[in-house]
Amino acid sequence: MRRRLLLSTLAVAVVAVLLLGIPLGYATHRLLYDEAEQQVEREAATVVAGVNLKQEGKQSIVGDQIAREFPSRYIVVTLANDQVITAGVAPPKGAHVIRKTANDRGVRVQVSRDAADIEAEALRTFLLIGSLVVLGVGVAVGLAMVQARKLTLPLIDLAETAERLGSGNARPRRRRYGVPEVDRVAEVLDRSAVRIADLLAASREFASDASHQLRTPLTALSMRLEEMVEASDYPEVVREEGAAAAAQVERLAAVVEQLLARAKHDPTGDAVPVAVDEILDQQVEEWEPVFRREGRRLTVSGVRDLTAVASPGGLAQIVATLLDNSLMHGGGTVTIHTKETVSSIVVEVGDEGKGVPPELERRVFDRNVSGRWQGTGLGLYLARSLATADGGRLELVRARPATFAVFLRKADEVLRARERVVSGPA
Repeated sequence: MRRRLLLSTLAVAVVAVLLLGIPLGYATHRLLYDEAEQQVEREAATVVAGVNLKQEGKQSIVGDQIAREFPSRYIVVTLANDQVITAGVAPPKGAHVIRKTANDRGVRVQVSRDAADIEAEALRTFLLIGSLVVLGVGVAVGLAMVQARKLTLPLIDLAETAERLGSGNARPRRRRYGVPEVDRVAEVLDRSAVRIADLLAASREFASDASHQLRTPLTALSMRLEEMVEASDYPEVVREEGAAAAAQVERLAAVVEQLLARAKHDPTGDAVPVAVDEILDQQVEEWEPVFRREGRRLTVSGVRDLTAVASPGGLAQIVATLLDNSLMHGGGTVTIHTKETVSSIVVEVGDEGKGVPPELERRVFDRNVSGRWQGTGLGLYLARSLATADGGRLELVRARPATFAVFLRKADEVLRARERVVSGPA
């Protein structure tokens, strides 16, 4: 591209210089000869006037005197009596000569001038014009090189940026080059880099979320299978544990569906009135063996037969995350307490451990924040996201000992809100 720019600019400059230089050289040459002819014509008229003046004064006409007054001229004066007086040196034969004649009162004067000096001056003028032509072409080439560099370097840089985007390095460079069209392309690439970075970050988050969200149900399923192996001599126990494992598999499938919906940037959108007791009983059945193995108790208290608006899989995952958090970070008996407030159904999960450290109280729901160095810091963050998606919220209501509360919408409040929308004034 740079070579094409240079060649095209050079061609334009040469054509422009030739279109201007050739007429200028011809006009200058013509001007020099016209001025020389006019000068010789004036000299002839001056000599005629001088000769007539001398004749009126009865003075002699001397050729040497005329030659001194008009050097480098050859002058022939013919008087009325046909007397011929010459002044100067006659130009050589075959030379280019400028001749002009003047007549007055019978006196005829012919002035001749060798055109060699005119040709030399015209040659010098041509050389000057040629030098200016070469200078103009050189300046045009220099400017073309600068402009080509100004245009090609940004394009090379943009190509490198596009290659970086293709290789997965989606950091925007935010470079501008002073060329509006090129800057517009750079802005588009920067916006594309931001979008690609967001997509990559979303993919990484999805991988992290999937690994964390699948870990809890897989752990519970593994323990169920271990219970089945240990109770192989008791068919009733095996049957009971098998049913629980099948339920755990269904819950695992629901978690996978939620993760896929999140990867598609879709909200859960399947919040329905659910019986809170059923979700809690399911979680207690799954987690009680785990706590029992650790020498701890899991109890349920509070108001029974509550109905809240939530996605069954989402609420189950929230409770499972809080139970897992109490198992890993808490101590003593873990209590699930349910109650009803004026506007919400509340499910509290608390234990008797040391609680949340003071430095983590404000950041306990932030992503990648964990009380253990080997923790992922995703559990509470994802649990709050699930609660928010169902129109509820997850809060730390007490730091020491730790108690988390899930605030869910009441089913009757949602139904009344829908009735007001449907039966409202037309």
